[in-house]
Amino acid sequence: MQMPVDHRPLAIFLMGPTASGKTALACALSERFPLDLISVDSALVYRGLDIGSAKPDAATLARYPHALIDIRDPAEPYSAAEFSADALATMQRVGETGRVPLLVGGTGLYFRALQRGLSRLPEADAEVRAQLAEQAAAIGWEGMHCRLTELDPQAAARIKPGDAQRIQRALEVIQLTGQPLSAQQQGGRGQVFPWRVLKLALVPEDRAALHARAAQRFDSMLRQGLLDEVRALRQRGDLRPDLPAMRAVGYRQAWEHLDGLYDATQLRDRGIFATRQLAKRQITWLRSELDARVLDPERIDLPGRAVDAVGLFLGRN
Repeated sequence: MQMPVDHRPLAIFLMGPTASGKTALACALSERFPLDLISVDSALVYRGLDIGSAKPDAATLARYPHALIDIRDPAEPYSAAEFSADALATMQRVGETGRVPLLVGGTGLYFRALQRGLSRLPEADAEVRAQLAEQAAAIGWEGMHCRLTELDPQAAARIKPGDAQRIQRALEVIQLTGQPLSAQQQGGRGQVFPWRVLKLALVPEDRAALHARAAQRFDSMLRQGLLDEVRALRQRGDLRPDLPAMRAVGYRQAWEHLDGLYDATQLRDRGIFATRQLAKRQITWLRSELDARVLDPERIDLPGRAVDAVGLFLGRN
């Protein structure tokens, strides 16, 4: 029996943990193939978050333009649903030029929302949130987490007892809909993704080199002026530490340091630890992407292997 031909346009996902070399590889691939780059990063969308987000510098962006960088003010939250809509529109424009979109980044939620869709959760309800905050003041957020464990064990297993924002949201959804958050998050687009995708996942077999590079990069951010960048953001007067932009790794620790919660040595230690934890979560998610081609970023032949994979996918080998 003859297999049906897949006529969907082509797209490439280049995914990997922080400090794995995604940007450099994406730029190298765009030199070799007709690819347009689209950023998939929840920090790079914000203007003014340059040093702590490891945003490509102006020279790099001039030579290798990335769509969906610097598209939102940090005072304005940006959701995975908004990213999905923006990315699909950008991919469509790229495809119309005869080129292939290459989406590069480490925000797994954005990739998942784009390819699989998100369920329609209710909007935030100020009255319900006020009730939950009042209850939390009485029993603490750990007590609220215990309540969530009873109502939605699956969601509670993913949410840390100290993560007040996510605990509140999960309980809010349950109160508004009468259904567990985890059950509703299993919903999605329910349709075939309109692009045929090659997924490349940079997953190191040995994390020691990745951890060392992450530490070096955080030290470099501090030398480049991360604290001055965060001071300038604080001086705007309209930003709060609970905004998504300010909760990004590096920014959250710098903000807390400037609040006097810990000294410079602790800032460095906490920033590096948070970066490692982020990389760990990203790698865990990548291992669940069973249809991805895994490449070790520490191998010297990484560029050649990536070129071979992309060339075969595009029919250019």
